[in-house]
Amino acid sequence: MTSDARSLSPLEQREKRAIALRMREQGYTYRAIGEAVGVHLRTVAHWVAIAEHQGKEAAIEGGQRGSLPGERRSLSSEQESLIRTLLLDTMPDQLKLDFALWTRDAVRALIALHCGFQMPIRTVGEYLKRWGYTPQRPLKRAYQQKPEAIKRWLETEYPKIEQRAKAEGGEIHWGDETGLRSDSHAGRSYAPAGRTPVREVSGSRFATNMISTVTNRGKLRFMLYRETMTAVVLIRFLGRLIRDTSGRKVFLVLDNLRVHHSKKVKAWLEGRRERIEVFFLLAYAPELNPDEYLNGDLKHQVRSGPSLKSRDALEGRVRSVMRRLQSKPERIRSYFRHPKIAYAA
Repeated sequence: MTSDARSLSPLEQREKRAIALRMREQGYTYRAIGEAVGVHLRTVAHWVAIAEHQGKEAAIEGGQRGSLPGERRSLSSEQESLIRTLLLDTMPDQLKLDFALWTRDAVRALIALHCGFQMPIRTVGEYLKRWGYTPQRPLKRAYQQKPEAIKRWLETEYPKIEQRAKAEGGEIHWGDETGLRSDSHAGRSYAPAGRTPVREVSGSRFATNMISTVTNRGKLRFMLYRETMTAVVLIRFLGRLIRDTSGRKVFLVLDNLRVHHSKKVKAWLEGRRERIEVFFLLAYAPELNPDEYLNGDLKHQVRSGPSLKSRDALEGRVRSVMRRLQSKPERIRSYFRHPKIAYAA
């Protein structure tokens, strides 16, 4: 059961934060820590983030207070945390605000609703800029996504997987496939107004595919393949995965791609139940899969380099980026600090 930490004395609040940070250092998940100290897992994630950016003592004391030099702050640190969480996790209409998207006016109304005062629109813009928010085209979320199913996954189904993995000494891996193409590009380039920059690319088109898994301990495994995903390709990867886990059982979470449910894959898994077991994430909920954040990271790094002239060059760059990420487990762990993924941290 969670409680409102603001109702506690400053000493009690500091004790909770100190316990939470100590448990995190010992490897406990955000969920387990939240249950132990009686706060929401996002609160724990917020404390850990403060410790990483400002130091452990600052986190125990509650983070940075008051104004920073040169800044006029109207929100307390707790209010900032609340508003940022709401911006990440909700849309205005879900909070009964008369806006379809998070515009500056919508954020101003949100602050008025939850903090009790009208902030100047210019100040709202300054906050958004400081938080790293920029105007973006909204992603489309499938209408088929069911909030009650997501709630059940977060509160019932995934905790059961977590408990079993802990009891059996296993590892939870999150898997996904992605494709990279030579003719897709991302990023912007500064240029004089009215003169669109031109980036030269190869006239031929080529692509490659990748399947990967990540864990909340920062482990990353991947395999490139040129063909489409088939049962044979998936089994090849799963075989490599279980050979690389030092005898620990793999609890693998995948999406509902049809090949993941194929008879060949089921038969292969049935013969290796002591080594690997597969669970399926909800349909239409890719934002709950940490491996999606790896895919985004990979594509950004691959596309930000020089233009590629062949599939071999594309695959070489993908391998280079992935091996670099493998050597940085903290970067992989950072995906799990996203509010949508904190439940799996």
